[in-house]
Amino acid sequence: MFTGLVEGVGKIKNIRRTQDVMRVTVIPPYQFEDCRLGDSLCVDGVCLTVTDIKEGAYTMDVSHESMLRSTLGHLREGNEVNLERALRPTDRLGGHLVSGHVDGTGKILKKEAKRGFWFLRIGIDQQLSRYTIEKGSIAADGISLTINRCEDRFFEVNIIPQTVKETTLLKKRVGDLVNLETDLIGKYVEKFFLRDRQKPQEDTNSRISLEMLLEQGFGD
Repeated sequence: MFTGLVEGVGKIKNIRRTQDVMRVTVIPPYQFEDCRLGDSLCVDGVCLTVTDIKEGAYTMDVSHESMLRSTLGHLREGNEVNLERALRPTDRLGGHLVSGHVDGTGKILKKEAKRGFWFLRIGIDQQLSRYTIEKGSIAADGISLTINRCEDRFFEVNIIPQTVKETTLLKKRVGDLVNLETDLIGKYVEKFFLRDRQKPQEDTNSRISLEMLLEQGFGD
């Protein structure tokens, strides 16, 4: 589990590919002294397991599923990536709960500088947009962001100077893809309400409504 508060930007040192697996080696911005073999490391929003540590670099395997769901399959040597170590029980939860299990990718549709911060509009598939709400949270390339506005096909966020400084997000251009992980709690709530009605995979439209929530005891 992670928080979406990126600890630093690492650089891809080496990539080795086979038919179904990619092995990637990353050099962090500084030594993660408490990161050991078997630990989880979030790379551009994707939770990976450390399989080797050598000369200050961390090697991880990327499964075929992770390559299909994320942008990691497009990485090249020398690329920069956002890194975050796994959350400890005693850590402050400054962002939001991020599992590192990417739902899919979104495309940057608009990028503008506005009064000291940056504005981004990111295109999103309707199957994921149903989990977005105004002032809710979403992780983009592993970065915890607050949604200012959302529609069926996109959402909008503001990027503060600190996020620009500590991550790779503003190095991406309009048309580039970002890894997206929607709100974990929202997905579980939806499955709970759909459990006795139909299998969720048979219909991509959410069955949650104001009337349903009131029937279940939510609200006044």
